[in-house]
This record gives sequence, C-alpha cells and structure tokens, in this order.
Amino acid sequence: MQFCQHCGTILIPEKEGRRTDLVCKSCGKVADKKEETLLVEKLDKGKRLEVIDKKVEVLPKVKEECPKCKHGEAYYWTVQTRAGDEAETRFFKCIKCQYTWRLYD
Repeated sequence: MQFCQHCGTILIPEKEGRRTDLVCKSCGKVADKKEETLLVEKLDKGKRLEVIDKKVEVLPKVKEECPKCKHGEAYYWTVQTRAGDEAETRFFKCIKCQYTWRLYD
C-alpha cells in the first residue's frame, strides 16, 4: 500500500490503456514510481499453525421464539429502515436453524 507524498491519502490504482498508475483521489497527484512490497511470515520449526475455518457470531443473544423451528433463542440486531422519526426494525436470526426474520415496532 502506498500513500500520497503530497497529502498522505492511500493511492488507488487506475488503469489507462496498458498503463496502470497509482493516483491520489484527494489531490489528484500521480505517484512517481511504484514500490514492490513483499510480505513474508516465518513459522518456527516445531510449532503448529492452526487454521480455524469457523464463523464466529458476535451478535447479542435474546430469548425469542423462532417462527420456523420454535427454538427459543436468537441473535438480534437493529437497523433504521424507515424515516428517522420512526422506530428501528429489529432483526433476529435463530441460533439453531439460522432462519432470519424481523419485527416492526
């Protein structure tokens, strides 16, 4: 990742024909040269690298009955789906069957 020498904003690649330049979206400057970056990670011998392929849910849980499987616990979150002076919409996701539903107040 490179930053603009003039204003410090991240440079974005822009393709123009066969050529690709790094351009600052804030001030419009084009980077003079491209730097090559190599990222290397070392793992000490004898140590194991454990790869966990698991989705971790970070939403709060509430006691709410799922309309599909009747399980009594669900994750929830709120979103302002209508006008700002109206109540938020509450969304739920069943912990057991992953069914998602919403409630309007």
